[in-house]
Amino acid sequence: MAMKQTRKRILIMRTDRLGDVILSTPVIASLRKFYPNSHIAFLCRPYTKEIVEDNPYLDEIIIYDKAKEHKSILASIKFCFALRKRKFDTVFILNPNNRSNIIAFFAGIPERIGLNRKMGWLLTQPIEDRKHEGKKHETEYTLDVLRAAGIPITEKHICFTIKTESEKKINNLLSMHGIKDNSLMVIHPSASCPSKRWPEDYFIKLVKLANEKTNLKVIVISAQDEKKFADRLVGEKGVIDLRGILSISDIGALLKRSNLFISNDSGPVHVAASLNCPLISIFGRNDPGLSPVRWRPLGEKSFYIHKENSCKKCLAHNCVYDFMCLKSITPEEVFTLVLKILG
Repeated sequence: MAMKQTRKRILIMRTDRLGDVILSTPVIASLRKFYPNSHIAFLCRPYTKEIVEDNPYLDEIIIYDKAKEHKSILASIKFCFALRKRKFDTVFILNPNNRSNIIAFFAGIPERIGLNRKMGWLLTQPIEDRKHEGKKHETEYTLDVLRAAGIPITEKHICFTIKTESEKKINNLLSMHGIKDNSLMVIHPSASCPSKRWPEDYFIKLVKLANEKTNLKVIVISAQDEKKFADRLVGEKGVIDLRGILSISDIGALLKRSNLFISNDSGPVHVAASLNCPLISIFGRNDPGLSPVRWRPLGEKSFYIHKENSCKKCLAHNCVYDFMCLKSITPEEVFTLVLKILG
């Protein structure tokens, strides 16, 4: 068992995407409960900061902007020296990548714990990386980094905090569109990779079915740089277009008011799950490391649709079968699940 007094200043590093950071929040809670008096910091990218900046178990958030401010080698070296001055005792690196391992090493953090992949030899405690097997959920793989250090897992719930100003913003937006109750279906039709994107035509058909057979108001959301994936969808009757204008906290406030959320496999799915918002996530890829077993939304109101296919190996965005895994999931099939969830 790890000794509580040996780690006074702890750093957690997770520099990948939105959903990955959300699913790492149980690590923060478990560390805080085992080290109640330690200084705990979280290092992440600028656009995921909002996930953790109101986390009650953190003392500090450190931003590493590998796309802009810290993109050059010189800027990263300066970042390492600035991090060195903070004198962390231990770092838990939750996503294996070269930059994180290099930064932790040159920052002079004595105890470096993480998965043994991508320059894992820079770690003082490398852990076998079995994520690609997809035999359990990403949250469990993330918590394995703590288990390897002898830290008991006391918390597995995802933590996501909605800002008061976000709730006010969403209330005002809904009021502007004449929505007074919570009869909302929110759709997120974008995703980071084409192998995750259900066809826009299918979302359009789903909205038509919802308009015909329910009294739900439909809202479409997306990141600013992914608006194009719903250009035709927002032209459907009654659809409210909120693409590109909502922060992560705003999205949480909207989902808290919603009856149902339908999305591709992407970060907002895990925001919805953390808020107990009923949801349907659509999965395509047939690779164990990318499957619903590892990436499904957690929670009793969380549902997903995924079909097995005959691909021996998933080529992701280089698919040669026109993403048949996604196209085999029909709008009618998704709408049947919608009616079941709505009761």
